[in-house]
Amino acid sequence: MSALNNKPDAKMSSFRWVICSLLFFATTVNYMDRQVLSLTWKEFIAPEFHWTDTDYGVITSIFSIVYAVANLFAGRFIDWMGSKKGYLWTIFIWSAGACLHALCGWATEHTLGLHDAAELVGATGALASTVAITSVYYFIAARVILGIGEAGNFPAAIKVTAEYFPKKDRAFATSIFNAGATVGALLAPVSIPALASYFQKAGVGNGWEMAFLIIGGLGFIWMGFWMWLYRRPESNPFVNKAELEYIEQDNVTKDETPAEKAAVEDDRKNEIPFLKCFKYRQTWAIFFGRFLTDGVWWFFLFWTPAYISDILNLPTTSGTAQMLIVALYLLTLLSIYGGKLPTIIMEKTGLNPYAARMRAMFIFALFPLLTIAAQPLGSVSVWWPVILIGIAGAAHQSWSANIYSVVGDMFPKSTIATIVGIGGLASGLGSFLVNLFAGMLFDYAAATGMSFMGFTGKPAGYFIVFCYCGIAYIAGWCVMKLLVPRYKIIDPSGQKMR
Repeated sequence: MSALNNKPDAKMSSFRWVICSLLFFATTVNYMDRQVLSLTWKEFIAPEFHWTDTDYGVITSIFSIVYAVANLFAGRFIDWMGSKKGYLWTIFIWSAGACLHALCGWATEHTLGLHDAAELVGATGALASTVAITSVYYFIAARVILGIGEAGNFPAAIKVTAEYFPKKDRAFATSIFNAGATVGALLAPVSIPALASYFQKAGVGNGWEMAFLIIGGLGFIWMGFWMWLYRRPESNPFVNKAELEYIEQDNVTKDETPAEKAAVEDDRKNEIPFLKCFKYRQTWAIFFGRFLTDGVWWFFLFWTPAYISDILNLPTTSGTAQMLIVALYLLTLLSIYGGKLPTIIMEKTGLNPYAARMRAMFIFALFPLLTIAAQPLGSVSVWWPVILIGIAGAAHQSWSANIYSVVGDMFPKSTIATIVGIGGLASGLGSFLVNLFAGMLFDYAAATGMSFMGFTGKPAGYFIVFCYCGIAYIAGWCVMKLLVPRYKIIDPSGQKMR
């Protein structure tokens, strides 16, 4: 660090935003990796392996449950390993898992004694069923590795955000890196089908394999930048004294005595034992806030391309379908402003962080109600469902950014990744149930011609799921408010609420 950077009157550096950008790009890659399957299965993979909606639903639901369980341990792993090494391990594992998807076709062929993809496509009767079952198992294996690795992204990112930003800025910083989920989902439909189509026409496998390899390889590039740029703020040569004081403003009070300062330092070193985390209402508020709502986002992520294909009758490779998906995720970028709303409320009302966040989250919880109208308005224009889902997606991302920040508001830094991991468990469990139910419901509705509220067949199935998506956030907000009606911080030294 230069001498100039140490001068008290030196202009404050802004390296915390460089770190935030790294978190943003990691989250972007994270979501692109998990989107490759949803954007290739209907038109590239399903014809080759004879998949049904139930097969796809099983794969996505198992990914979700593995992701859920891995989150429980990933947070503790990140707290134990530290942000730098922990993040490197998690992105290495998920990038390797993403690339391994490309081998699933080859593995299926060799397991069944077939010679090429043409024999897979041409299989009939019992052989077709065997191809479907065998390939599903291989894709599940790859998704398991992907899920284990991806589970570490948000615990690590939230921990780094707590290290590099004061409380008042965390929701905004979180909303920025969390927007990487939207950008990843936005880039995916314009790049992944194009990659698959290009390599399919070039005769490189069936095209989808190279899509997994190229998108999966991006994570390895990110690792190099992380190794070069990340240090803790107090030891990072790119962070000057003024910026460090700004970052650590929550740790200092005007009348703090040396003894009180030493006590705070001791508190920072304490961790809440893992099982004791479940004693606190704050933990369960985070758990249910995510359990009831995250399945909605994952449903949008995994099933919107299929919805556009099956219900709106537009192939995902068509220009209109890609415009619809791009428009949907452009709308979700509005979530960046959602991270600022609690700060505005705090500044205007003087409310504590939790009260301001809960007020903002109630506002966000109202917008998903619009998705109940998505299916009825689909008969008017294909754009209406996409617009309403996009608004709900933006509300979800704003909700998500703030629920992550609630963790940093109420728990000590030494336990933040652990609590985020517990929240990730809830997220995965909710997604598991929604995706498994959706796949089975859609096949059942199509086979039986089921009717619901004026819709028949698969459209009726989608309308049922959209109704759940609409009310999930109001339910989640009510449960959180019931469990933690007022702002209560976990005391890291005594591990009691105060």
